[in-house]
Amino acid sequence: MEEITEISGNLEKVIYKNEENGFSVFSLKINSKESVTVQGYMPEVHQGEYVCLKGTWTFHKKFGRQFTAKECKAQPPTTTLGIKKYLSSGLIKGIGPKYASKIVDHFEEKTLEIIDANPNRLSEVEGIGKKRVELIIDAWEDQKEIAQVMVFLKSRDVPTSHAVKIFKTYGNQSIEKIQENPYRLVDDIWGIGFKTSDQIALNLGFEKNSLYRVQAGILYSINEATNNGHLYLELNNAQKNVIKILELEEAQAVDLIKKALRELYNQDKIKLIEHNEKHFITLPKFYFSEKGIASKIFKLNKTPSKTEQIFDISKVYNQIRVPDNSICLNEEQQKGILTCLQNKITIITGGPGTGKTTLTKKLLDVLEENKVSFKLAAPTGRAAKRMFESTHRNTSTLHRLLEFNPTIMGFNKNEQDALDLDFLVIDEASMIDVFLMHSVLKALPINAHLILLGDIDQLPSVGAGNILKDLINSEKITVVKLIEIFRQAQDSLIIVNAHKINKGEFPTTVSAKQRKDFFYKKIEEPEDIFPILHKIYSSTLQKYNISPKDTVVLTPMNKGIAGTQRINQELQMILNPGNDENKQIMRFGQYYKVGDRVMQIRNNYDKYVFNGDMGYIEDINKVDQIIKINFNDRCLEYDFAELNELVLAYSISIHKSQGSEFGAVIIPIFMQHFILLQRNLIYTAITRAKKLCILLGQTKAIAMGIKNNKTIKRNTFLKEFLTTDLEAK
Repeated sequence: MEEITEISGNLEKVIYKNEENGFSVFSLKINSKESVTVQGYMPEVHQGEYVCLKGTWTFHKKFGRQFTAKECKAQPPTTTLGIKKYLSSGLIKGIGPKYASKIVDHFEEKTLEIIDANPNRLSEVEGIGKKRVELIIDAWEDQKEIAQVMVFLKSRDVPTSHAVKIFKTYGNQSIEKIQENPYRLVDDIWGIGFKTSDQIALNLGFEKNSLYRVQAGILYSINEATNNGHLYLELNNAQKNVIKILELEEAQAVDLIKKALRELYNQDKIKLIEHNEKHFITLPKFYFSEKGIASKIFKLNKTPSKTEQIFDISKVYNQIRVPDNSICLNEEQQKGILTCLQNKITIITGGPGTGKTTLTKKLLDVLEENKVSFKLAAPTGRAAKRMFESTHRNTSTLHRLLEFNPTIMGFNKNEQDALDLDFLVIDEASMIDVFLMHSVLKALPINAHLILLGDIDQLPSVGAGNILKDLINSEKITVVKLIEIFRQAQDSLIIVNAHKINKGEFPTTVSAKQRKDFFYKKIEEPEDIFPILHKIYSSTLQKYNISPKDTVVLTPMNKGIAGTQRINQELQMILNPGNDENKQIMRFGQYYKVGDRVMQIRNNYDKYVFNGDMGYIEDINKVDQIIKINFNDRCLEYDFAELNELVLAYSISIHKSQGSEFGAVIIPIFMQHFILLQRNLIYTAITRAKKLCILLGQTKAIAMGIKNNKTIKRNTFLKEFLTTDLEAK
């Protein structure tokens, strides 16, 4: 048995610290001549502190003798040198090495006492103004509160990396809120999952078979289903999920789950739908959103348009038949324009090169000539920018159009304050989830027209629901499908291959007619993509006059050798190799550097930046613990604690690329992606490329993906709500 030893000393230097789990490696000075290396899970230790440790001595093959700490008690430093190191460690926002030195030189051994009891005296120090004093006071108080939350979490075997996020959400009530209902963490704090909150609950004394715990498990299962696009969870699957998640004995769990379901139903926390002899459960907000969409569509179709008297359809038809500025519309496009004028809701769908943009521009010309008001919108900033570039008309995101209000966590535009327009044209409609579509329809005037543009063969929305497909399948909405590929589009192998893949055919790279903008490189081993990526970024892009900033690697998964995480590390070394310590910060095992391209991975309504938005890191301020990121000429400040909302974006998942276009797209496909390989995934990736598409990987994997046209069926009922009298019980 290992002998437990006690050592103590001053923490000289933090060698490594994992902010996510608190694992630290540091140098400890145990006397005037000797220092030792200490490792262990100690998130609350800081440079300059005097620490008392309990643990064991170990021997590391590479680093030699080390002390592995099992317990740690820290005391603030008392010497001026220790206090300087302590304040320089980044413990307190607003104090870096420069300010730490100035403050300690002024107050000497009484520095920490002054900061704690009389912090306004900090203004006596040259260079420290009123704003910085306020920043330091707030940070000092927060640090003390966060330390208490850390101790509370640590005593319950919970990762203390969550402490900052918990404190930012609940403030001084953090511990009280957790004790009252630990399951609230799942809904209130992004990044904290059910398992963490459940662990806290069990450690707080919640019974494993408690009704409260089972109810939380059911609600969690429903929410988890939405991550796969579902709005409803089949009851049998819900029961199996809860038993598995909560690790319950099946024999005892069935009655308990039934009782929990009854309680939730009676409290109106779930809705129940019976369809095709199966039972489904959902949250009320999911049900009412989908039901609300169907209800508004019925009203729109029943209400006449106020533009009916404006358009002379025969005259418009004669106008659009005549070529204009060398643009000649085919019959499908002509039909599309007339359909939009004659129907309250129209869906225009088609693949690349089939003329959706040309149709849209001509439609807008007709609306302008007849003085009919319209607005253009798209689900994301990148999609809105593309629409503006193609139509040369003002375009906004749907969130901006509907005037999102973070105070109410909703939109200002709704039934009471509708949009002022006659026509609303939305591009990339396949990206719209059920909640956004419901909000759009609530804000749409009852006599207005809605036009949805999209490619039904692309991936469905990242969010829950299957709006575009359900609307088309209901046959209650007029649909125009463009299928003819225009001659100029046929010159591109990218477009030709996109359509080949959509038909289930393997792409071609040999053509005498088309320009060579598509290449396939056969690679058998995933790790072999890295030298090829080096070559592409160092020479191939230059030949095509494409900037690395307009290039992306799209891959099916985030994990694995050919996943976004590993590829991002490699591309960061190629494109942004700088190692200036003041211009980089490590969080969650990843370096973030000035100049890096990053992507937001959750909606942040306070900052008005959304899941999938991309920007560049402009500055990193380690003293104030702020990182500045430019999103399309909007410079936003992120606290270091918010970095879990960002990932590097030299490589992104194919799902996250929806609505985007890049000059060059590189797509690695391997058998390790097997679980996600399907035709619409590869098709979506290829259609993101404007000038160059490079497909890398195993022929077998690519062929398997192209052959697999079976998409995962999402549990939605919009089609049924539009075609039957189905209702929740």
